[in-house]
Amino acid sequence: MDESQTYSPFRSVLLREWWRMTSRRLYFGVCIVLPLFTLFFMATIFGNGQMENIPIGIVDQDNTATSRTIVRNISAVPTFKVTKHFVNEAAARESVQKKEIYGYLSIPPQFEQNAITGKNATLSYYYHYALMSVGGELMAAFETSLAPVALSPVVMQAMALGEQDQITTFLLPVQANNHPIYNPSLDYSVYLSQPFFFVLFQVLILLITVYAVGIEIKFRTADDWLATAKGNIVTAVLGKLLPYTIIYILIGWLANYVMFGILHIPFQGSWWLMNIMTVLFIIATQALGLFLFSLFPAISLVISVVSMVGSLGATLSGVTFPVPNMYPLVRDASNLFPVRHFTEMMQTMLYGGGGFIHLWPSAVILCIFPLLALSLLPHLKRAIESHKYENIK
Repeated sequence: MDESQTYSPFRSVLLREWWRMTSRRLYFGVCIVLPLFTLFFMATIFGNGQMENIPIGIVDQDNTATSRTIVRNISAVPTFKVTKHFVNEAAARESVQKKEIYGYLSIPPQFEQNAITGKNATLSYYYHYALMSVGGELMAAFETSLAPVALSPVVMQAMALGEQDQITTFLLPVQANNHPIYNPSLDYSVYLSQPFFFVLFQVLILLITVYAVGIEIKFRTADDWLATAKGNIVTAVLGKLLPYTIIYILIGWLANYVMFGILHIPFQGSWWLMNIMTVLFIIATQALGLFLFSLFPAISLVISVVSMVGSLGATLSGVTFPVPNMYPLVRDASNLFPVRHFTEMMQTMLYGGGGFIHLWPSAVILCIFPLLALSLLPHLKRAIESHKYENIK
């Protein structure tokens, strides 16, 4: 007996899709292996959480006891790894341009003599700022490590005048005491690992959703798909996407456990609420992929579109640049991406311990995406029945 007569249409579609998934290793790779690799990658990429051993160079044209002391102090900074010494700045600049090093310190001739005599003694440092994160780390490390050197001429003059007891008060009348909130150790993984994983995860969800539906049209099996669902496009879509949804939810929950349970990223919100919002984000992302495919059901073209949408979602999610400071048009466009609202909810729970009262506006917007996808399903059904998209390469 035909299984479509034995089971309900929804169950028949579900079993049909499960058979398709288990009969090809491609599905196992893109649905399980690739997301798990992405999770492992984002959980380990930041190492101990801070940038260390960034290769830099030294241009010491003074070659005195003072310059050698400065070089030793620079070499002791964990951020730096002095890998090259140069005789002039031209060679050091060329090495930076080749990305052999990412910055260098230049000590000019007669630096020690100028510092002792009170003349204009200048230390220059240069860093590669095309990579903003690396450049920012180098700039901060250079400024911090060279601050005592900048004060040394004043200290020597004050000691020569016999004012040694008042030097500290004169130079540092206010003592700085820094207490970074939410991330006291300034660990990159605390505020980047979790959102970056879900940014990459949403790209995979979009691509796999479009592929799973589009492959029916490409290989001309869409009629059989619809027939299994008794012609009901809603049943056909829900039965097809449900196995993927379950897999994505389990991976999303595993990611939350790895980030906040194993890596011990500080988390002040509710575990249950976080996992529920993860489910909502996954469904909304699948709905966005289905919506885009329903607009123009040609897999060869829509794959490129969803790749671009996924990349824009990474930019507009608010992870690398705060959404409120974007241009108004760009800020408004960011509302079209589920990952932007999910990131906002996660940051609210991570940094403020906010409950559902603070999350419901974003949750409501995520619920709109499935409604938009459902509204275009009649168009998708007509496209399947017309067969006009099957020959698009």
